[in-house]
Amino acid sequence: MGEVSEAVKKVVALLKNATTDTEKFTGLFLVTKLVKAKDCKANAKKLIFEAIGFDFLKRLLLTSDVPVDCPPSIYKSVALSVLTCFCNEPELATHPEMLANIPVFLDIVQQADGSDYDDNLIIIGEAYGCLKAIAAHDPGQKALYDVGAINKMLEIYLQQSFQTDEALNILVTLVSRFGTTAWDNKHPKSFQVIINKIALEFETDHDERKFELCQILHSLLFNAPKNAITKTTALEETWPQSIYKGLTDILQSKISKDQRNPALILASTMLGLLGAEWAVNEEDKPKQFFLLLIQLAAIEVRMQLDGKSLKQAQSHAALVTSCYIILEVSINHIANDVLDLEQKEKQTLYTGLKGAFSAVIGLLTKISNDKNKDNLAVDEKVFVCASVRVLVAWLAQETSAMRPQVYQLLPYVLSLANETFSLSRARRIAEKAKMPIEDPPNPLSHMDILRIMLPALCHLTVEDEARKIMLREKQEDVLLDCFEFHWAIVQRKKPPVPRSERLKLLNQPPEELSPEVLEEMQDSRTAMISICNIFMNVTVLEAKLVEDSSSFNKLLQFIFENLSELKSIPENLVLHGHLAVLGLLLLKQQSKRIKKNDFSICRYIQVTIRFLWDAYTVDESNDPTALVVSIAYKEHWMEIMELWFLGMQTMSSVLAVVPWISEFAIESGWAEDIIKKLRTVKIGTLQPNVKSAYEDFLCHLVDANADIVGVLKKADALKVCRNHRFMELGKKLFGD
Repeated sequence: MGEVSEAVKKVVALLKNATTDTEKFTGLFLVTKLVKAKDCKANAKKLIFEAIGFDFLKRLLLTSDVPVDCPPSIYKSVALSVLTCFCNEPELATHPEMLANIPVFLDIVQQADGSDYDDNLIIIGEAYGCLKAIAAHDPGQKALYDVGAINKMLEIYLQQSFQTDEALNILVTLVSRFGTTAWDNKHPKSFQVIINKIALEFETDHDERKFELCQILHSLLFNAPKNAITKTTALEETWPQSIYKGLTDILQSKISKDQRNPALILASTMLGLLGAEWAVNEEDKPKQFFLLLIQLAAIEVRMQLDGKSLKQAQSHAALVTSCYIILEVSINHIANDVLDLEQKEKQTLYTGLKGAFSAVIGLLTKISNDKNKDNLAVDEKVFVCASVRVLVAWLAQETSAMRPQVYQLLPYVLSLANETFSLSRARRIAEKAKMPIEDPPNPLSHMDILRIMLPALCHLTVEDEARKIMLREKQEDVLLDCFEFHWAIVQRKKPPVPRSERLKLLNQPPEELSPEVLEEMQDSRTAMISICNIFMNVTVLEAKLVEDSSSFNKLLQFIFENLSELKSIPENLVLHGHLAVLGLLLLKQQSKRIKKNDFSICRYIQVTIRFLWDAYTVDESNDPTALVVSIAYKEHWMEIMELWFLGMQTMSSVLAVVPWISEFAIESGWAEDIIKKLRTVKIGTLQPNVKSAYEDFLCHLVDANADIVGVLKKADALKVCRNHRFMELGKKLFGD
């Protein structure tokens, strides 16, 4: 415990033996001098603190009964002076009695603008000193949070004029500790008000304070309350524009790295919250700031990663991952082709990005070859996953650069992607089932790299070398698990309801889904569409493998059994099309395994026919002589068009290998309806690709089932063949 000096022992004895508050108060003047001495260690301070007793200090803080001719706040001043000395010791700053009296300190700082404290601003400063010391430790932060200190600091910063920066710093500390839950959901506007105020100061300040505000804004925005920032925030609030102007001032000036780095981190937070549109909103030069951000982020990534070890790179993780966010958001924005870039700008951009991703690949390759790659610390693994995430965002758009290095790295990237998917799936399932979750939660369970990687895998499956690696690593099995996981979210399957509860359930109104649930469902639809595209690529390019694969057979059975269950709503149309066409491609490859008496195939064929059937119609109300895309399909036609043509082509091929499927085309009335529609279409107006799709399908139908001939003739196929020059179909129906 350490020796205690004689002077301390004397003071402790004096305080303990004091019989009146007056005697104890006299001892306090000795305490402040003694506690500030260099040789007064923590154990000595604790002895003194306990000898004084917090009850006595509290009486001094609260009393207004002071001797005549003394300042009204004399007792408060002495008590706070003593407490400030003690608060420098963590054990005393978090002492239960100290924490219990946080409300007293808060009351003092809340009245800073009152007349009581006009002549003694030192008291306010010392009360803040105590609060800051308490807020520096976890138990103190929890105690401050529990008594509502966040809202009180917010009010002080917004309403008062004295030492508001102290209040702001405590607020930032607490918000950083408690994250999005720190804010008062009953008063969501208060968040916008404080950010508007700080952002305005950030925009207009031109000294060192500007760089401090960078970090403050990042901390508050990074931990913004849930749903506080939406797509309309940039139009409704002033802070997005103020921060834009403030960051433009910083990043376009000659500055040191200590000044630039907080600005890049804040810029990444803004892009993460408001998207790339925030960075291109200036009327005169909309691209300038956006391109500057990408250039600075790319340079920083290269500088921090090139030739560095994981430990060296990870020591600047906050800066590097912020640059990753800037690059990822920017790459996705550029891919949408909404930015009109000149050739020189494109070349500069590409060179910068290639340099950055060369450094990312270099670091990841070094890690993948390290014998300790499977024993990384959690924070190191999080950093590695962040590096993989930004790389796969680039690979989703860039399909030619550094291929040998990418292929070499692919097995390691896939292993990380699969691991994070597994952890993420387990966490999400546990949350939905309200099961206990790992505490503290594994940060990797919030980093589903496989989900982010799906668009890149669509490209990679087209490349022979990458596809071989994926199949060698049995990636199709993990993708099938991923497929089934997202299906459960899209379909929102609920647990079985007991028989006794079913009647009650029938009388309830339909469940209203929250925006978060709807967003999750849409994300899972998008994920499933990407996985369908991956599987389609493999099915077409690895026909022999798919023919004999049990995994692809399992996938086909899943589609057979579940496609008819997909809810028939507009949001599901594109997914429906992908599942239907993927099923046809698999059916063609695995035709030997198909059994006619499998009822699930029947339902699958029926809904697939419906998807192909409903795409085109004759619009009676507008032009009854034109074949047009139906209204239901029109909104999504750019996503569906190629799929429909592939579906028609594959259906034709399936008829050749599974001829009994033709019965569905006949019995459903689809074949007959095609002729009836085309019969009314004006000569010369049928699009060549649509004409080919229909004629090829009808020809294969005739080859597969002779019964169709009579049906088509009865529907006036002769007129259709003449009007639209269906030469091949004419020969099959009517001979030469």
